[in-house]
Amino acid sequence: MAEGYTVMRIDEFEEMEGSGGATWRLARKSLGATAFGFNVVDIEPGGQIPEHHHADDPEEEVYITLEGEATFVAGDEEIPAPPGTFIRYAPETMRTIRNRSDAPIRALVIGVPMDSGYRGMGWG
Repeated sequence: MAEGYTVMRIDEFEEMEGSGGATWRLARKSLGATAFGFNVVDIEPGGQIPEHHHADDPEEEVYITLEGEATFVAGDEEIPAPPGTFIRYAPETMRTIRNRSDAPIRALVIGVPMDSGYRGMGWG
């Protein structure tokens, strides 16, 4: 294998059981990434990840529905999130992902500290 990159499939990532019917697939750890956090979460019907915010970190997060009919929660608002839906959360916003459907859902969760030093590209 060449150096400088890692290739894996989701089903090869290390797994960790979470609360609320969530199983975390530890993408960042499995791939060996260190610059930002990202994981895949599978949530069973009726489940959700713990409600939380990152005001103390502070960290910005993006959630993306990969499979199933998720519900993103931002504060008191519930947002239907079919596959391909993205949401960005500011650090102080309370958030969770809920599965109100009768089939599993899968989402990608990305988190980056606000002071990461990211510099946007000039084109977007």
